[in-house]
Amino acid sequence: MVIQSRTVGSSSLLDLTPPDAAQRLADWVTAQDLPPYRARQLLPRLWQRPIAAWTEATELPLTLRQALQETLPLPRLDLVTEQQSADGTRKFLWRLSDGASVESVLIPSQSRRTLCISSQAGCALGCVFCATGRMGFGRNLSPFEIGGQAREIILRHPDLAPTNVVYMGMGEPLLNWPGVDASLTILNHPEGLGIGARHITVSTVGIIPGMQELAKRTEQFRLAISLHAATPERRLALMPVEKKYDLAQVLVAAKAFRKRITFEYVLISEKNDSDRDADQLVRLARQMGALVNLLPLHPGGAPGLIPTPPDRIRAFAARLKNQGVEAVVRRSRGLDISAACGQLKVEIERKVESHKP
Repeated sequence: MVIQSRTVGSSSLLDLTPPDAAQRLADWVTAQDLPPYRARQLLPRLWQRPIAAWTEATELPLTLRQALQETLPLPRLDLVTEQQSADGTRKFLWRLSDGASVESVLIPSQSRRTLCISSQAGCALGCVFCATGRMGFGRNLSPFEIGGQAREIILRHPDLAPTNVVYMGMGEPLLNWPGVDASLTILNHPEGLGIGARHITVSTVGIIPGMQELAKRTEQFRLAISLHAATPERRLALMPVEKKYDLAQVLVAAKAFRKRITFEYVLISEKNDSDRDADQLVRLARQMGALVNLLPLHPGGAPGLIPTPPDRIRAFAARLKNQGVEAVVRRSRGLDISAACGQLKVEIERKVESHKP
């Protein structure tokens, strides 16, 4: 399996799955000659009722809080900037401990709050429509750095706690399987954030070894495949990964998933939005019983590419539906902010460079 190996992790309590964190806390409590119930008091403060620092856990004696702060400090993600769109979408740029930065997007829709999280700083895959892909690969994120994107939002905006999570931000999740694997448990476990598995989606361009690992998990996490073209030739023009993991292989690997899969399809004018493209997509969607998410290209994320016009998007969707495929046109969100994946990071870096002497 090809996994990008560079990761900077703190090996903190927040990098551990809740069962492992519970064991570390129990061991620490024993070593401090404290009663066992103290460990049970501490665990909920990691994810269920998160705190920014142990000093905030006022239900604990001051001496215990000080000892925890010194020996088991809780890491944070540094918020560089937060933008809010007129449609309610929020974009966050986080700085990590080594200076790397990643983005998250929170999308409210009625009672649902979907958080799009990053799994890598940068990306090695170079999809032509993605701002992150043009950055190149920086490093993998640790479990805390992935799950911590949700934790930080809860700390800052308790009323905006995510109800759904999608691994659709910066990076390819399945090239960072160890970090993603642990973070899935953190997000889903009852003693973690407790988000239902059916409300957590992992999006991949089709990293087959990672798909096989994800399929082994017993929870019903959802799989989304970044398809974006329905033939190998068309897909290769948009996504270089097609050379290594071709479309036919990806679809075979997807059949191992028990839950219905989703095809993500960004519509790009004159690249993948013809009637023929639609008919080829119908064939694949029928074969897999897949739902199709049609996504207008975010104009800020891909210089040189033109979004498919709205009337053409409607015609494309209608052609799928008329042939029995369930297709949903996703509304572009955050058009008045830097909401395209990787766009905010690029814009902030440009501003910094422009102010240098």
